[in-house]
Amino acid sequence: MLIAITRAVSPTLAECELTHRPRDPISVADAMAEHAAYEAALRSVGATVIRAPAAPDLPDAVFVEDTAIALDEVAVITRPGAATRRRETESMAGVLGSYKPLARIQSPATIDGGDVLRVGRTIYVGLSSRTNPDAITQLATLLGQWEYEVVPVPVHGCLHLKSAVTQIGERQLLLNDRYVRPASFRDMDFVTVAPAEPDGANALLVAGAVIYPAHYPATADRLVRAGVRVIPVPSTEIAKAEGGVTCCSVVFEAAL
Repeated sequence: MLIAITRAVSPTLAECELTHRPRDPISVADAMAEHAAYEAALRSVGATVIRAPAAPDLPDAVFVEDTAIALDEVAVITRPGAATRRRETESMAGVLGSYKPLARIQSPATIDGGDVLRVGRTIYVGLSSRTNPDAITQLATLLGQWEYEVVPVPVHGCLHLKSAVTQIGERQLLLNDRYVRPASFRDMDFVTVAPAEPDGANALLVAGAVIYPAHYPATADRLVRAGVRVIPVPSTEIAKAEGGVTCCSVVFEAAL
């Protein structure tokens, strides 16, 4: 069974953490409508959408990806790099614990799930303002028992690794090569974002399709020409909160 855990948009979304974007006005009502369309896209590819408990007092809580790393064998509860976000993790642990054994990243390590890109048995982890080397060491030790290889990747100019690069096929990545070096990723083919759409590298591959922001049409065209099935979703308000399509769900296969 394909599970996608989401969480409702907080009415305080406009108070979200920002690192690389200016603070623009956010319509919470429009963000909620975008989120509903996103959940509909997940259902359209066969995912069962499970909502984590609402957290109206936590502005960034819709970005559930940052709280957990869901792998086949375990769900790793993160320790987010922004201290204001650490209260988001316990409710996610409660949901994920119904499906998988749990492990936790411990202080002084910090890591956001948005910095973690899994490609097969390789776990690429962004070294960003939110994720530090201690977390990479802990993750490598923890996941070594299941023979995952953890590979650090420097990130520049954007919030997370998956702001710069995401998977769009079995051996295919979408990336902005100004934010991350293609040479960091072994044996992969690449589609680069359109020059006018530098933030267009965040795409969500699920069930053979790619859920993708509708406001990056030039990059979407490149994906289609590369043979990718693209499902466009509105996400302009979510983007103002420095979020993307991977940020708003934790997707994994669960036993029936």
